[in-house]
Amino acid sequence: MARPVKKSPQQWKTEILDAAQKLFMSKGYEETSISDIMEAVGGAKGMFYHCFKSKEEVIHALGNQMFFENNPFEAVKERTDLNGLQKIRELLIFNQSDTDRNYINLQAISILKDPRILATAVEENRRILTPLWFEMLEEGRQDGSIQTEYAKELSELLPLINFWLMPSVYPATAEEIHHKYRFIVEVLSVMGLPLMDENMEPIAEKFITDISTKGGNKL
Repeated sequence: MARPVKKSPQQWKTEILDAAQKLFMSKGYEETSISDIMEAVGGAKGMFYHCFKSKEEVIHALGNQMFFENNPFEAVKERTDLNGLQKIRELLIFNQSDTDRNYINLQAISILKDPRILATAVEENRRILTPLWFEMLEEGRQDGSIQTEYAKELSELLPLINFWLMPSVYPATAEEIHHKYRFIVEVLSVMGLPLMDENMEPIAEKFITDISTKGGNKL
């Protein structure tokens, strides 16, 4: 009789993330338990805690995995038909078209209340997104489509904007979140990064509406 194949820790991690994604998409994050996830992969709870510290860590890791599987920066990087500013607008549209990842990210809004998770997310955004933004901004500066002296500063600021808009981090009503968004658009335009055009406006509006509906405080 053949012995069952022993899975490596990485195999368990992969299967847990795959199962969690399916369950979060079908049942929702709050309604999915660790037991549900481990039942789906055929493992004990002890194996879950060998791979992850908590369910919150799972959804955070899942969001990162889904980003790298469908990286919007890579999707537009080699486009020769677009200048730097157009690439940035296109990557923002492409990013919002990833409905599965956006659904997972919306469900993760509440876990940003945990300061440890928030600190980890900020650090990962700084480490991963800031260099990508800087490369894109510098391309725009070189081709003249972006007129700014603040490429470095903008590359550090842009990954932080989402956190400022999240009502679980900075409590706000839906109206206040929309007001913040208009403020951001004006500030970025003054800094030489005019993001809004006729294609961007409905995408941005949907994003603001989604996060407002998911977590905006209702007074």
